Amino acid sequence: MFNSSSLHKMIAIYVSNETFASLLVERGATIDDIDPIVNDSLLHKCARHHYQSAGIYLIEKGANINHMNKQGETALHLTSQFGLEQLTNALLEHGANPNIQTYVTSSLADEVNINVGLQSPIHRAVYASQERILNIYINMHEKSSDENLTPNFNLQDEHGQSVFSLTLWMNMLTIAKQLLQNCHAQINILDTEQIPLLAQAIIKQNVQAALFLLDQNVDVNEKVQDLCPIQLAVKYHLPSVVEALCKNAVNMNVVDENRNSVLWNALDSGQEDIATILVKFGCDSTQWSNGPDNCRQTLLHRSIDENNESAACFLIRSGCDINSPRQTGLNGETPDICRTLETPLHLACQWGLERVVSALIEHHADINKKDAEGNTPLHVAIINQHMSIITILICAPNLDLSIRNKQNQTAFACSIVSKNNEAADLILKREPKAADQLDNKGRNFLHIAVQNADIESVLFLLTVHVNVNNRVEDTNQYTPLHLCVQTGNEIILRNLLLAGANINDVTAHRRSSLHIASENNRGSICSILLENNIQANLLDSNQNNALHLAVQHGHIDVVRRLLSESDIDVFTPNIKGMNCLHVLAAHSRENAHIIFSTILEFYPKFPLDIQDAQGNTALILAYKNGHGQLCRALVTAGANLSICNYESLSIFTIPAASKALLVNVVDNIPREPPWGESETCLECSTKFTITNRRHHCRHCGRVLCKRCSINELPIMKFNLQKPMRVCQLCTDVLTHGVMAAR
Repeated sequence: MFNSSSLHKMIAIYVSNETFASLLVERGATIDDIDPIVNDSLLHKCARHHYQSAGIYLIEKGANINHMNKQGETALHLTSQFGLEQLTNALLEHGANPNIQTYVTSSLADEVNINVGLQSPIHRAVYASQERILNIYINMHEKSSDENLTPNFNLQDEHGQSVFSLTLWMNMLTIAKQLLQNCHAQINILDTEQIPLLAQAIIKQNVQAALFLLDQNVDVNEKVQDLCPIQLAVKYHLPSVVEALCKNAVNMNVVDENRNSVLWNALDSGQEDIATILVKFGCDSTQWSNGPDNCRQTLLHRSIDENNESAACFLIRSGCDINSPRQTGLNGETPDICRTLETPLHLACQWGLERVVSALIEHHADINKKDAEGNTPLHVAIINQHMSIITILICAPNLDLSIRNKQNQTAFACSIVSKNNEAADLILKREPKAADQLDNKGRNFLHIAVQNADIESVLFLLTVHVNVNNRVEDTNQYTPLHLCVQTGNEIILRNLLLAGANINDVTAHRRSSLHIASENNRGSICSILLENNIQANLLDSNQNNALHLAVQHGHIDVVRRLLSESDIDVFTPNIKGMNCLHVLAAHSRENAHIIFSTILEFYPKFPLDIQDAQGNTALILAYKNGHGQLCRALVTAGANLSICNYESLSIFTIPAASKALLVNVVDNIPREPPWGESETCLECSTKFTITNRRHHCRHCGRVLCKRCSINELPIMKFNLQKPMRVCQLCTDVLTHGVMAAR
């Protein structure tokens, strides 16, 4: 028996000298000698060294063709791997088993070999891309009558890869098709991790293999770890595979464990090409699903909330629902986010998503729709100060600028309240009459800004040339100037005048700005108006001038300014025939005597005894109102005590709560008064006749009958030392002074 080294040499000799090799065999050399290190037979050696003729010789001499080496390889494994067609054919023709599998890699004593375990010779041919060898196996499958020796293309290696699956990964698609058509290869086979072929192809990102499988009608909905093929194709960015799946009528509306749809995953990962394919094949671009707090929302709502402008714009272009607000949950939940009734356009305006707003308007979103607060998208943009979006909205063709929110504010009003002058200016350029819109009190924006003393808004409105003389549409019909005088803002007043406000405009009750300033004690405002040449003598509907109102309300500063800075007529009677002194006495403010002194300061010869339409003098009116200080001031200034009104009442006969006031007034007479005139006695009312002659009290000046003026006393304060005829009251006063009231 020859040793191993001699036999190996025999093989080499055979290659060059067949006769000599035959002699060796005839002399007893064994043809099944084994290499003790790797357990290779001579056939293995022939295959490794590509000695096909020598191998065929050994086969013909009866060598063991199914001997397995240390890795479990037969000679057929090696001939298939190295593409030795002649030797492969010879082995198969002599009964070599094409289905013998190598050992599992992990069970080998040495771990040097990195080959995958459980490989058949056909696996090796695929790994080595030996198409001719594979054709040999395919042809053998068609012709083989021995079931045990028929090539099995569904055998799986230790990773679960069959011959068919390996042809896919090696891009041997022609062979793969033959295996399916002619060799009963299984298309729905799973690997060791239970992953089907289509999913494996997608995970490996082997597009050609995936497309091939889809052409062969593979199951397109079989899941792997709860992901179906279309979800995997999106995950691994394979647009052509997605399109092929769609053509195979795959379910495009499946969701993953996080309730994310295929379309959302594509958009969220920036794969618009895949998203386009999905929509093209009918994927729902609206997709109502659960949102925050279990409300129902669309993909558009979600993309806007997540500031994903690209996704939002894609959905809009794809024809999704662009006008619906979020809806109540499936179980009737109505969270706060649902009650806002915000459309996608409202949300985009709120978050400042300019591209989304442009896309929504371009695709005819309802630009005038209101949310729960009545705000349109323009209101929302103004409130959030997004100028670029405001500009886009104002340029929209169907914008309605007259819409009011629940606070009764138009978009222009909202811009004024928000002090967004730039937005207000844009609105006025679009709608010049926007500033003239009225609130429920009939006020326009200038009226409101003036009343609120909002200087910034007033100045803005003046710069855009609003009408400064428009009136409030109510019963008073105030102009902005009237309102400004009422509130007392000097800066706004001067700006209104500079802007062309008519200084002499009057209200519905014919009151001028000077009337209003006088009534409201706006002294400095009066001065500004007078500086700007307001007509000081304008009369209101009651024929009062500004001075009437100033004294009526006791505004001494205004009275002094009117008297010193204007030509106001102090004698003008109002509709009741009352001049300013009558009005002062009739209303008898605490400081009336001071105001009276001020009037006398400017008009020392003011006629004190003029009577109003009722015949009352200022003294009578002051006495009626019990204003002792004013009465004394009038008497001291020379007012006539004896004058009666048209009801024949004087201060002596007017009912009073006590006698003290009258005594006090009479005691205060500083000089001999003028004599009164009457047809009857002012004390007892007896009519004067030839026998009942007139007499006068030389102290109070009243005309009296003889019986009512029988007392005679010297009046020392008048320097009348001789006894003079006086009435009983004056007798008491001159005798007892103020004590006469007791």
